[in-house]
Amino acid sequence: QVQLVESGGGLVQAGDSLRLSCAASGSIFSINAMVWFRQAPGKGREFVVGISRRGVSTNYADSVKGRFTISRDNAKNTVYLQMNSLKPEDTAVYYCAAVGPGGNYVNPNYWGQGTQVTVSS
Repeated sequence: QVQLVESGGGLVQAGDSLRLSCAASGSIFSINAMVWFRQAPGKGREFVVGISRRGVSTNYADSVKGRFTISRDNAKNTVYLQMNSLKPEDTAVYYCAAVGPGGNYVNPNYWGQGTQVTVSS
């Protein structure tokens, strides 16, 4: 089992920046990749970005390319999502997820509880 805890959400103005963190614990050795998703009010879950275990491979949604950056610190079992030039449409609950054997970026094996990001205009 893997446990994930997100943090760093909050209320910001359009154009501001925010950094989210996701700390993983448990069966860390089984994690092949980590992923960020988001879900806005009244909308479905949206893939944001994923990163491989060693950080060699990344995959960004077109909606966040050039604005968001994912990184990871394997020594701390933590991934980060740096969000710049935030827009009101970025407002959502952001979820961290872990991909283990048999899973993939679209269908991760483990999920965090989510952290709220609100961007005002």
